[in-house]
Amino acid sequence: MQPANNWKDYEIIDCSSGEKLERWGDYVLLRPDPQVIWNTKKSSPYYKKLNAHYHRSNKGGGEWEFFDLPEQWTISYPICNKNLIFNLKPFAFKHTGLFPEQAVNWDWFSSIINKEIKEKNRPVKVLNLFAYTGGATLAAAAAGAQVTHVDASKGMVQWAKENAASSGLSDAPIRWLVDDCRKFVEREIRRGNKYDGIIMDPPSYGRGSKNEVWKIEDDIFPFIQLCEQILADDALFFLVNSYTTGLQPAVLNYMISTALLKNHPGEVTADEIGLPVTESGLVLPCGASGRWTRK
Repeated sequence: MQPANNWKDYEIIDCSSGEKLERWGDYVLLRPDPQVIWNTKKSSPYYKKLNAHYHRSNKGGGEWEFFDLPEQWTISYPICNKNLIFNLKPFAFKHTGLFPEQAVNWDWFSSIINKEIKEKNRPVKVLNLFAYTGGATLAAAAAGAQVTHVDASKGMVQWAKENAASSGLSDAPIRWLVDDCRKFVEREIRRGNKYDGIIMDPPSYGRGSKNEVWKIEDDIFPFIQLCEQILADDALFFLVNSYTTGLQPAVLNYMISTALLKNHPGEVTADEIGLPVTESGLVLPCGASGRWTRK
């Protein structure tokens, strides 16, 4: 398990009965989590100090109940002596615009990027696919990389730009693209473009900007194979993250090893990632990540 231990503005206070009690900066939220299948005593006083509660419906979906929560607020995360600032707001299906467990991946690849730039004084090109509101994009940019940010949602790309502006990264070398990730990679193959690092956090199911369908069980392995073709010969890293239950660490390891190692000798590792729970001292699993690094 790889826990995201370096947050100061975020914590899981407790988790029980299908929900997690979280502190996002100054605000306390209670949201559903499918991993929380245990019923333990809810002793934290913060259960009575909620700013918002997302109630899941038996018919799917659900709705927010607000008590005292602004429409938008910010939290920060330290990377490479910079503070990344994330604009948060509650929206569809329990989300806030950030997956805090991803910080463990940000720490990992930002240190690789930063080390390469300092030691070899060369540009590092990073591609972030299914890039959402840009947490990984900002982390890579803060480390000094030139980043291409691709997501099919215009709204998410705009949100990511706002996060970059809040983080003082408006002038960083980031290309913002609203595009279907698969079609973009296919075009990059034809163009002969290569990247030193590739990051992806694909959804279980999704639709592209022109209604292209994505199903992770069918599409993830051929997509990794496509991405291998735009990985530079002297690339630094390759990262696949997934919250999909069926994609266990061993599955990610197998796919990445099969797709990459023939042309890109290196080390492949995979593990669960998670978030510490303050009340129990344990770690809540939040998906899995597979990583390749060059030899």
